[in-house]
Amino acid sequence: MGFGVLGVFLGLLLEVSTHGPHAVPRSSWRHQDLDLMEFSEPEIFNYSTLLLSEKRDALYVGAREAIFELSKKNVTVKNNKVQWTVAENPMVMCTQKGKSKERDCLNYIRVLQVVDDERLYVCGTHAFQPQCDYLNLADFSLDGRPEDGRGKCSFDPSQSFTTVMVDGELYSGTSYNFLGSEPIISRYSPSQSQLRTEYSTSWLNEPSFVFADVISEGGNKVDGEDDKIYYFFTEVSVEYEFFGKLLIPRVARVCKGDLGGQRTLQKKWTSFLKAKLVCSMPELNFVFNVVHDVFILKGADWRDTVIYGVFTSQWGNVGLSAVCAYNMTAVEDVFSKGKYMQKATVEQSHTKWVRYNGITPSPRPGACINNLMRRQNVSSSLHLPDKTLQFVKDHPLLEDPVLPIGNGPRLITKDVNYTQIVVERVRALDRNIYDVIFTGTDKGVLHKSVVYEGEVHIVEEIQLLKNSESIKNLLLSPETRSLYAGSDSGVVQSPTAFCGRYLSCDDCILARDPYCAWDPHTAACVIIFDAPSQRLRKLIQSLNGDADKCPSASSLSLKDYRRVTVKPGSSAELPCLGHSNLAQVMWKSNGSALTEASRFHLIGENSLLIYSVAPEDQGHYECWSVEWAPAAGKNFSRLLAGYVLTLDLPPRAPHQAGHVATTLGSQETSSSHSAEVSSPVDTSSSLSSSGSSTPSAFPSSSSSSSSSSTSSSTKPHIVEAREAEVRLLPPLLKDQAWGVHAQEAFLLFCLALGPSDVHIHWLINGHSLDTPIMEYRRPVGQREVLVSSWLQEGPLIKDARYHCVAEASTGNDMSEVDLHLTIRDEENIPSRDLNQWRGALTEHEQLLKRWEEAWESCDGH
Repeated sequence: MGFGVLGVFLGLLLEVSTHGPHAVPRSSWRHQDLDLMEFSEPEIFNYSTLLLSEKRDALYVGAREAIFELSKKNVTVKNNKVQWTVAENPMVMCTQKGKSKERDCLNYIRVLQVVDDERLYVCGTHAFQPQCDYLNLADFSLDGRPEDGRGKCSFDPSQSFTTVMVDGELYSGTSYNFLGSEPIISRYSPSQSQLRTEYSTSWLNEPSFVFADVISEGGNKVDGEDDKIYYFFTEVSVEYEFFGKLLIPRVARVCKGDLGGQRTLQKKWTSFLKAKLVCSMPELNFVFNVVHDVFILKGADWRDTVIYGVFTSQWGNVGLSAVCAYNMTAVEDVFSKGKYMQKATVEQSHTKWVRYNGITPSPRPGACINNLMRRQNVSSSLHLPDKTLQFVKDHPLLEDPVLPIGNGPRLITKDVNYTQIVVERVRALDRNIYDVIFTGTDKGVLHKSVVYEGEVHIVEEIQLLKNSESIKNLLLSPETRSLYAGSDSGVVQSPTAFCGRYLSCDDCILARDPYCAWDPHTAACVIIFDAPSQRLRKLIQSLNGDADKCPSASSLSLKDYRRVTVKPGSSAELPCLGHSNLAQVMWKSNGSALTEASRFHLIGENSLLIYSVAPEDQGHYECWSVEWAPAAGKNFSRLLAGYVLTLDLPPRAPHQAGHVATTLGSQETSSSHSAEVSSPVDTSSSLSSSGSSTPSAFPSSSSSSSSSSTSSSTKPHIVEAREAEVRLLPPLLKDQAWGVHAQEAFLLFCLALGPSDVHIHWLINGHSLDTPIMEYRRPVGQREVLVSSWLQEGPLIKDARYHCVAEASTGNDMSEVDLHLTIRDEENIPSRDLNQWRGALTEHEQLLKRWEEAWESCDGH
């Protein structure tokens, strides 16, 4: 299975990002809604180095120029603190080399490792001159005898590196010089000389280290194998020539008992080998070629160990993250049996390394000392023949890749960049053990997932950090059942489960969280580890999400439906809050399902909006949640909310000559007009050829429609009252303003009811529009006419007051709105809702028909 350069580069980026598989968290929790514990101190930043001590019940935190000891049970409790600052002279030298005094030339604590029960080994960048020291836990003080930190700690606080302490010896992967151009994997031991990698691009080529850990053979060392330290990193490929730097994720291995060579590879690793980590979607020929973090989930036997890693693509515009898992046995097979690679001799080939097909020296190059070698009088690496050592020096790269479990990612997410990962094994009530994966993102979000029958289900996403910043470190304590996240701004402690947030049995079961179960006795979702042992049998849990196991709940009765009464023509919003991102919301009206195409209905994420409510909209509305549980192979439906919508139909007010209701902006007032002076309304002006054309939904020539220009007057006429009064009908301008956006063409309209001579004209900032305005007229009953008029313009005039004035011989009515918009105001309105609203406006004919029917109903016709 080659890494195919064309397969990598032509990885169908668009196809992957748009059609590739990706998972969605079922539930989402906001930071402010959760019971989280946080720690930070003023003027101290970069809390990115964390170390848990189970023995001392402490969380040690390395920050910028400070080390803290926090309570593991409650990180808000600070037990100890020591500061480690940079003296004036190193800081001056740092700034003279072009580094920032405020940012770079400080001491970032990057190494915290346990030496013994009484001491920690700590290292800091120390103004680009890394130093290390011992921290005494008894009085929480530094020894004050700093050691050279080169090769143990990075120079640059932003450079990735890794360390692990094994039996008092520090293994590290970092850079050995100020420029960061000399990568090194090394071992520092109080009793032995330093051991390091060869300075060669075939060994390490611009690596970015992310993790290292020891895998112990345990007590059952049948073949006498040594313990091994594994390093995980991304480096620039040496196998292929590419138009740019092609990155490849690697796993490298060294043996704990390695002492270097006698003549060849003196004080160098004789056991260093590296292999390619594959995390890809074979069906799309797409590779995730950057590893960001690794967690080794260790079993009782090393063969049960599983390695989890989080990956992205170096082509960041894909926007995908993946979690791949590897069996430790697969890794061991590659290192113990895999083929070696050698430099190619064909200059024109893009492939720079090819399989080595010659005779491999014995003992096997790069192998740890075992019983077979001891029988051959090779008891340590110092006794290895030069032929074997020269071979491993020239052939550190293995051809065989380490393939993931299932030959692909266990989890793929879209528009998420994973930065950290920890995994815990949980025994559920069915007695099976499940891997629960916690992944942190560059936006401060935590994803919790469970592996069920080879598939991964994202249980929930938690906004772990208050601000949208990267999670730099993530630890898990099974003892406190807590997660600890370090970031630039502080440390956050979170429980591993939020069972109490699931308020119904259905929610608790559909969450598929192995930590949670439903307790019928208390009617609560509880953490199974907190439940008394005698109650465990009665708890309900189903990791496949079969909510049919829940006891039947009493359904919402009609008398419990919420009553909503609105005025004709106004809008009604019916809230419906779902708790699952995987559920579909279905609305029913009087037993019939509503769809996006339903007229005058907007189905939003959390509500149903019915605008221009008419008599036929009255009745029962139900909001249903429909959720598919793929592992159970079932759909589960729940009634979330019920409403009874009715119209408020007041009796028609008795006629009062000269008295009309006037709407001004967002408030309604009454005004009286004199009935003694009359002024005829000019309706004789014809529409000019440059006037606005009638929208296609309106008839351009009809006996029931006419065209007129606006009156030249800027004030409503004072006219003699007649029988039918003038009134504007909802939605008024203030109700339409939310749908108007800057930098777009927009539409405002007015509806008015009045005598046969009623008409509408428009004003902007108190001035009549010169542009002729279209009117559409429809008789309503025997004495009245329903008139509509619309104003359609180009980009909006900012900070303008729009008036719609309806006037007739019996009086006038006016609606106004002040529009203060900026270009970015449109982001506040969901585009889908906006488009549907405007689509509805274009169906003006249907709106008028509904108003006619509504008015006839109100009038008793």
